[in-house]
Amino acid sequence: MSEMALFAHLMRRAGFSATRDELVSYVEQGYEATVEELLSPGDPGNMPDDIIRRYHVDQNELRQLDGAGAYWIYRMITTQNPLEEKIALFWHGLFATGYSKLNQARALLNQIDMFRSSGLGSFRDLLVDLSRDPAMIIWLDNNENHNGAINENYGRELLELFSMGIGNYSEDDIKECARAFTGWTLRNQEYMSMRASKDSIWPYGRIAWHYQYLEDDHDSGGKKFLGEQGNFNGDDIVDIIARQDATARFLATRLFQFFAADSIDSDGEAVVEDMVKAYFDSDYEVASVLRVLFNSEYFKSDKARYARVKGPVESVVGTARMAGSYSEPTLDVHGLWAQAMFMGQGLLAPPTVEGWHEGTEWIDSGSLVERVNFATKEFGDPNKPGVNNIIEKLSEQAGGTLNPERLVDTCLDLMGPIQVEDRTREGLIEFANALGEVNLEEFRSTERQKVADTLSMIASTREYQLA
Repeated sequence: MSEMALFAHLMRRAGFSATRDELVSYVEQGYEATVEELLSPGDPGNMPDDIIRRYHVDQNELRQLDGAGAYWIYRMITTQNPLEEKIALFWHGLFATGYSKLNQARALLNQIDMFRSSGLGSFRDLLVDLSRDPAMIIWLDNNENHNGAINENYGRELLELFSMGIGNYSEDDIKECARAFTGWTLRNQEYMSMRASKDSIWPYGRIAWHYQYLEDDHDSGGKKFLGEQGNFNGDDIVDIIARQDATARFLATRLFQFFAADSIDSDGEAVVEDMVKAYFDSDYEVASVLRVLFNSEYFKSDKARYARVKGPVESVVGTARMAGSYSEPTLDVHGLWAQAMFMGQGLLAPPTVEGWHEGTEWIDSGSLVERVNFATKEFGDPNKPGVNNIIEKLSEQAGGTLNPERLVDTCLDLMGPIQVEDRTREGLIEFANALGEVNLEEFRSTERQKVADTLSMIASTREYQLA
């Protein structure tokens, strides 16, 4: 793998792809330094809210699903901290919380903010923050979990889907977990001066919420959880969960599948073991676990390239970043949210608490057509800033008249580099041959369109749908 290809691979996984100018900058600072920069995000430099709201009235309060989803997509496209958004997307899929029950998108975006601020830190702290998150409290009914009348919903999913996985706990553990989280509830932000959410005329209405602990509703009796006994509160339960071997393996496996490969072979298992060790050595720090993964020989190897199917949001955001057409406010950004939904991933609207089924399940005949149509449309316009930048670089590198073979190879390089199978390359060359030679010295609109058409055809390949 060439150096440029290695960095392109890293940025497809730790971000949403990267332009050639970004890749050149990363190569200059070196691989390990780039990994550290990704893991230590600073100022995101994303599009400011005041500018967005000047153009989008619906993104003022952000109560509605489509406006909130479009707002997050703006952030993904314009951020200078790609891993900060990618890890938020990872947690959104793992701790799937949806608009359908909340009927309040601002609360979901507050949860995403929490994923940004806590998502690379201690997994233990993240689980505590999650347990206090108003969107999660509503989503999994912990506001209905009372002393003497427990609701097991959050306790069950905390163990099954969020931290340990089936087979590592008992039904009694679920009940004791639920008892420990009694009293962890919410009240209206609008009524902060009141003593309890029940005093509000709209305790669960379409307003913003915040966390509240009601001590008189907490079961303070003795509990037995995962073999330990005590008068546990929710914090104690999370402490016990965080130090389980099953939790370390669960987290390492899910991170590997999201950032490295859809399936894990024997070499991948060895990396997972190293990630588990890093989890405990670092006191459960997610960044340390990812550092081991990104710096592993497995991750850098040819085996790891194109071993994941891009999720719809990854595909849409990566294409938009490369084409460069959403760097300024535009109502078209709502179309990006809709495109990802049509491809099977409605941002802020997971189908169930399980989240989305990923990997090859992202691809079916309908979603693939949506993917190809969107990418080919984005790259097919030579006036889009990112496409124009590729054309200019093509002119600088190649110059003069390009035969079909050189046109295809140079476009593949500038769009990635993207490595395609021989059969795919032959098909691309056949397509370019039908366009005729491209004379970039003349730089007429017809010549520019030929390049854009070639980029569009590359975006329709199987390899472009892989990360």
